[in-house]
Amino acid sequence: MARKVRHTALESRSARLKLQVRRKPYPGPSLARGVSLLYRRNRTNGTWVVKASDGHGAYWTKRIADADDFDEANGKDILTFFEAQDAAKRLARGDSGGDNAPISVDGALTAYEADLKARSSNPYNAQWPRVHLTSVLLAKPVIVLTSNELQKWRDSLLTKMAPSTINRLCGCLCAALELAAQHDQRIQNKQAWDVGLAGLPDAQEARNVILSDQKVRAFVETAYALDHKLGLLVETLAITGARPSQAVRLRVADLDAHLVRPKVSMPKSAKGGGRNRAKKRHERYSVPITVQLAAELRESSKGRADDTPLLLQSDGTPWGDNPGQTYHRQIDKIVTAIGLDPAIVTVYALRHSSIVRMLLQNIPIRLVASLHNTSVAMIERTYSKYITEHSDDISRRALLQDEPPSGEKRSLR
Repeated sequence: MARKVRHTALESRSARLKLQVRRKPYPGPSLARGVSLLYRRNRTNGTWVVKASDGHGAYWTKRIADADDFDEANGKDILTFFEAQDAAKRLARGDSGGDNAPISVDGALTAYEADLKARSSNPYNAQWPRVHLTSVLLAKPVIVLTSNELQKWRDSLLTKMAPSTINRLCGCLCAALELAAQHDQRIQNKQAWDVGLAGLPDAQEARNVILSDQKVRAFVETAYALDHKLGLLVETLAITGARPSQAVRLRVADLDAHLVRPKVSMPKSAKGGGRNRAKKRHERYSVPITVQLAAELRESSKGRADDTPLLLQSDGTPWGDNPGQTYHRQIDKIVTAIGLDPAIVTVYALRHSSIVRMLLQNIPIRLVASLHNTSVAMIERTYSKYITEHSDDISRRALLQDEPPSGEKRSLR
């Protein structure tokens, strides 16, 4: 049986009723390292509160239940002093206290990552929130999260990333918390993340940066100068317009280095998940590449087995499903070197520029969508305004020309 801690000022009903009514809880006994029981004296039943350390110098508190000051304890929402001790210890242990202990945010992300892997989805969606969550939030049980603290965390990110990026990050965290709630019926505070992590307004507009062909060439040349293997990846992205997560899954067998009409069999992105996600990851579609890129890829992969990655890092290791984690700082250096802002321009600018380049060359929109593994609707919705902005010369050729009759001199106005 667990040891019970005595505390004369709080353990009896008569002793508690002698205390003054106040908002600030009265300190109670220490139950374990970093865990203590507090008591708030109210005009009616007082309340038991747990105070727990996050292991990094900070503490969180959570109301446990009412005290049996006037009503009899029922073992659920009204607890005696000793029952409150047990409840406080269970709540403070988080996901490390056994099967019946409430899961922490960190534990929820771990469970979400395992679920993503089981469904052949990208585990990065569970890993990404950990990079930005505070140690206090990570250690906190999901059951005690409040909308106020989650909103404060979300809003603190506004100085670090765009609202649309914050919304995607919050979406990943919400998915982890939703999964935790599905497996633990005690988690009844779904409103905490529905409200605290609600999407930021005016973040739906795509921030697709379109680079001129000159800037794209400079991007590629600078990447090669910094790291030849990175340059090869960047050139592949610039020529094919593929997503980085697609390009890094290319295999040596996917290269068709034809002397005149070279191409690669690009893996589909399998965006959106669902039951067919694993199947989609193995599907390929043909994308033309330049003779120069084909020669570089053929030389780089010489002597390697067909089932090995076509694109590798300088140390010979694969890029991984989320290459951005590896090359992020190098891409920032490249963008800065070509005179652009890394807070605005990312490697995805190569994809956006490829799509717009094809559209401006009058390539049918359905073909553009197929070559970039997206939909016609997405192209029309996302790139229509960029087409208008970048097609001034083309549209001017279609304007009605006011030519004077033959033999007459046009008057100046």
